[in-house]
Amino acid sequence: MGAAGAGEDRTLDELRLALAPEIAAAAAFDGWTDAALEQAASLAGVPLAVARLAFAGGPMDMIAAWIASIDAQMEKVFAAGTLDSMKIRDRIRTLVLFRLDAVAGRKEALRRALAIMALPTNVPRALRTAWNSADVMWRLAGDTATDYNHYTKRTLLAGIYSSTLAVFIGDESEHQTETRAFLDRRIDDVMRFEKAKGQVLRGREGFDLVRFLGRLRYPERSTFGGQ
Repeated sequence: MGAAGAGEDRTLDELRLALAPEIAAAAAFDGWTDAALEQAASLAGVPLAVARLAFAGGPMDMIAAWIASIDAQMEKVFAAGTLDSMKIRDRIRTLVLFRLDAVAGRKEALRRALAIMALPTNVPRALRTAWNSADVMWRLAGDTATDYNHYTKRTLLAGIYSSTLAVFIGDESEHQTETRAFLDRRIDDVMRFEKAKGQVLRGREGFDLVRFLGRLRYPERSTFGGQ
């Protein structure tokens, strides 16, 4: 069976993951356009009509699929237990650097993708996509939190990764040393934050974070002077 036949046996989700890297390669020259999709479909032997159906949402569908393909590749490389011998900060650093290496040869495609994702109509989906990638990274790093930490960790990591990508785009230093130094500083900041947060939460039995934040905003009235 040829490539086209194999494509016909795939689900649309599988087809998106398969075509996304080729679309990204073409996007460096043609942007995230139908021309890039046409080239990728031709190389893969997939009927253009089927490829267009898989990416009916246009550029954001293509970009989201590219990101999802990197997520899938990362999950394959860092199977359960691969990172167990590392400290948490080193696990996260390794995963982020893997993602940067995965797009290192596609900087122009990445630059164009980030510009599209920054459009107001695309921001909500871009944020969800970043959060999902952060979730994959934390799971591979062994995180099992189910309380509010589950969400704060992923939100913080999504921020780290997004800001690191912004530095990466303009980094012309040898071996991306500027990007790596920036990433290390951001991870150190988060580790200090997590340590300080843990100390606050352990410092008081039955600590209620929502109540604590509420008191910071609306201090209790003093009992002096009849107030």
